[in-house]
Amino acid sequence: MNFETESRRQFLLRSGNGVGAMALSTLINPSLVGSLNANEQNRSHPGLPQFPNFAPKAKRIIYLFMAGGPSHIDTFDYKPAMRKFHGEELPDSIRQGQRLTGMTSGQKSFPCVAPMFQFEKYGEHQTWVNKDLLPNTASIVDKISIVKSMYTEAVNHDPAITYINTGVQQQGKPTLGSWLSYGLGSENDNMPAYIVMISRGRGQLQALYDRLWGSGFLPSKHQGVKLRSNGEPVLYLNNPPGIDRAGRRRMLDSLNELNQGTFDKFSDPETQARISQFEMAFRMQTEVPGLMDISQESQHVKDLYGPDVEKPGSFARNCLLARRMVAKGVRYVQLFHRGWDQHGALPSKLRQQCQDIDRPAAALIRDLEQQGMLDDTLVVWGGEFGRTIYSQGKLTKDNHGRDHHGRCFSMWMAGAGIKRGCEYGATDDHSYNITENPTHIRDLNATILHQLGIDHKKLTFKFQGLDQRLTGVEEEAHVIKGILS
Repeated sequence: MNFETESRRQFLLRSGNGVGAMALSTLINPSLVGSLNANEQNRSHPGLPQFPNFAPKAKRIIYLFMAGGPSHIDTFDYKPAMRKFHGEELPDSIRQGQRLTGMTSGQKSFPCVAPMFQFEKYGEHQTWVNKDLLPNTASIVDKISIVKSMYTEAVNHDPAITYINTGVQQQGKPTLGSWLSYGLGSENDNMPAYIVMISRGRGQLQALYDRLWGSGFLPSKHQGVKLRSNGEPVLYLNNPPGIDRAGRRRMLDSLNELNQGTFDKFSDPETQARISQFEMAFRMQTEVPGLMDISQESQHVKDLYGPDVEKPGSFARNCLLARRMVAKGVRYVQLFHRGWDQHGALPSKLRQQCQDIDRPAAALIRDLEQQGMLDDTLVVWGGEFGRTIYSQGKLTKDNHGRDHHGRCFSMWMAGAGIKRGCEYGATDDHSYNITENPTHIRDLNATILHQLGIDHKKLTFKFQGLDQRLTGVEEEAHVIKGILS
């Protein structure tokens, strides 16, 4: 090498990126990997050859994310004893000096609040479910597993939602969907492996940032593609006026040639990722319009989801679209539904939120089952944390709020090797502390990967001197075997 003609910076760039470029080239050009089978070699985005590690139960995931923190007390973790101590001060023996958020740290009193709704036991295992708010979910309780002992260390929205989606509270790490795109790839060359849709609830809305479906330190082609609810689902996907598909192809070929020249000169893996993304956008032109057109669905299917299915951007519409997308080979679809941050007016605001999601979520399970897809589609429902048993602000007869609570909360899962009609974990009568089977959010992510045939310890990426992984490098994560069939 001639050090007189090549600068130190160029040398470091070439030598530092060379290994990464070679590794990325095996993803973009599967023929370089001898261990890939013929079917994998025909895919433009095949994932890594060593995954799955073992026979998967799930081929795909639909994650229903309730952004803001649904109250587990008012949905799935009801205790009759709550009626007895309603209005009483939360005992110190229960609170145990728990860290409070800035919104209630100045309160002098912490009165307990029983749910202002009616609950009944449903299903073969007689599971408590809020009959006022979740009658449709109650009707499928024998098809789902409810984990009542989830916990997280985060107490504020942004770090908590970042934590459960990326495995760390700090920004900059890949999300679950990006890890799956990286490890397993896409089953449909005309669609991304990872798609995000957002619906707006009627409660207090917490901000959602694009990094919540970002690829972090992974190549950017693994980031989630957010579909818009109005207008073009993806901006600039359609050809501009005067440009036909053949013309677009010629422009793209020229652009790819320029990008390839840049890659040959600087060996920056992101240049190859950019080429891959341009090609994906071109292929999506043939797939996305048909996928977004629900007029092809029967009236019977639409009726399952309810009248809101006709409203673009609604949770109901997004649930149906999610089923259509996974049927077409999209690996991971995440639906964010905003508005679960009920610090006040909880009885009315929670009712509105549940009206938005109850029927569509239950319909999704029934629809997948009727389509013969539930056995290999994993559905996850939940938020970033739960809510407190004590009231935030003044407790009145029919109004109150609940603060954030990470020490215990509830989520449910269904399909793809998950037990049916299962309740896992338990909390005390205040739904404040876990008494049985504590389950960290890292365990949830380890379980999701496990159902896809991935050992969470083996899905890694070298970054900052560590073999980074979704479940973290500092603490151990465990598969939730108690909910597996």
